[in-house]
Amino acid sequence: MAFDAGMLACALTEIRKQALGARIEKVFQPARDEVVLQMRSITGGKRLLINAGSNNPRIGFTEASRENPAAPPMFCMLLRKHLQGSKLAEVRQEGFERVATLVFETRDEMGFAAVRKLRCEIMGKYSNLIFTDGDDKILAALTPVDFSTSSRRQVLPGMTYELPPAQDKTDPTATDAETFDRLFAAAPTDRPADKWITATFLGISAAVAREIVLRAAGKTDETLGACGKAALWKAFCEVMEIIRGERFAPCLVVDGGKPVEYAFLPLTQYTGYEIRPFASAGALLDAYFETRDREQNVRQRASDILHILTAADTRIRKKLALQKAELAECDKGNDYKKQADLITANLHLIARGQSRAELTDYADYRPDGSFGVCAVELDARLSPAANAQRLYKKYNKSKTARVELTKQIALGEAELAYLDTVFDALTHAETSADLAEVREELYRSGYASRMKQYVVPKKQSAPVVAEFCTSGGYRVLCGKNNVQNEYITHRLAGKNDYWFHIKNLPGSHTVLLTNGTEPSERDFTEAAEIAACFSKGAGAQNVEVDYTLVKNVRKPTGAKPGFVIYHTNWSCVVTPNAEKVARMRKR
Repeated sequence: MAFDAGMLACALTEIRKQALGARIEKVFQPARDEVVLQMRSITGGKRLLINAGSNNPRIGFTEASRENPAAPPMFCMLLRKHLQGSKLAEVRQEGFERVATLVFETRDEMGFAAVRKLRCEIMGKYSNLIFTDGDDKILAALTPVDFSTSSRRQVLPGMTYELPPAQDKTDPTATDAETFDRLFAAAPTDRPADKWITATFLGISAAVAREIVLRAAGKTDETLGACGKAALWKAFCEVMEIIRGERFAPCLVVDGGKPVEYAFLPLTQYTGYEIRPFASAGALLDAYFETRDREQNVRQRASDILHILTAADTRIRKKLALQKAELAECDKGNDYKKQADLITANLHLIARGQSRAELTDYADYRPDGSFGVCAVELDARLSPAANAQRLYKKYNKSKTARVELTKQIALGEAELAYLDTVFDALTHAETSADLAEVREELYRSGYASRMKQYVVPKKQSAPVVAEFCTSGGYRVLCGKNNVQNEYITHRLAGKNDYWFHIKNLPGSHTVLLTNGTEPSERDFTEAAEIAACFSKGAGAQNVEVDYTLVKNVRKPTGAKPGFVIYHTNWSCVVTPNAEKVARMRKR
């Protein structure tokens, strides 16, 4: 789903109503293509997020907290210099383009009143954030554009800001019946109506275009001829009136708990999906983008860890395949012994120089009273006795190899299981501290040769684990990686607290702190749901979770980080609910 001009109008309407006249308290740049303005108005504190990245560009209020870098980028420093203490004086959309202008009233270095503008271009891979003075002179750009990048429009400090080149499309909010009739008559009647809308009018996404066609013809895939001019014009006007009258109704389309689409109006085209309304555009954008943003940031910041884990996983799987093939060859050991025994028993029948002998197998008794025959391949250069000794040696070698290969395969599979827990930990990492703990764990687990740039931290701070509160008021601690798992299980938890873990899958250690009392059945269920959500089975249904007292959980000597064993436990079956768990979370 693209952040179209209609959604931009919805977000800017919310900003105007809630933050016009607000003071800018702080400016952050948590990521290269993301700026957060913390402001305060008569309605309270707000955080305005502006994302100018190519993947998830947007603008809107956010409630989600973001981790900021220790050293702010230069663009952030410049915004702080000019905008901290300023007042948001104007918010406007440039025509019906995906360009927003935020106008700030501030004071310059000499103390005189000044105007500064922040131009937010929300245009997919061409998105940008441009900071100008009151005369539209560019002071800085998040992504500078020079002549080598574009010959049509340059965005460089010192130049005068110009809007992006106009598209050969019509502004839908300013379209009258006569213009619509002319455009409709010029189009072929067999053209898909939704494709015609997106190609003819500015700022309308494919989902909104389909919604217009559905309102006109009852189906989303009708042609212009099937829709008819009158019906399509009526549906078109209904949607445009929502934008012009600022009667937005943000909604999110959810499939099995996963957001799949969003818009500034209800999308009735999705049958069988949950259509979830939102009171504000900011809350809608948080619900749709927050998980995507976190996963994307983790992938970017954890690329070195993923490289190490992927290489190790590939290497171990290849090694295991070879070892299992060798182990299969060991099954021939009994055949070698049988052939050697037959040669020894029939030495008098075998002449030196034979390459093959067919010997009576007295162990293979047939119903007709006869015995089977076993064909034995011989080395013609050796005597019959030497051939027997050669086969006995192969038999003894296969016995030794079976023992050693079985041991090595078990070690390899244990290491694969450990790597799976680290892979799972990356899906739950939320901050740089979480990733630093994973790096430290890998370093201490013997991956130092693959982490040449890693520097061992001088001081180890206590891990910050996830904390929840059940309906009964009990605290639940959950580790997001193996370092945190060991910390809560062996350091924070008491021996009479309850320990939870998904059964037979990688997952987080979860501890229900009882405070000396017995939790209710509902508290146990909620703790099990938390353990299931922070595991590899988070997307499944009817997940089995083991739980026991902490005193029954122990770590074997020399085991990998996070590995524990337990023998006395109970089990329960729950279905992970990420939204419910998020509501219980306190930290």
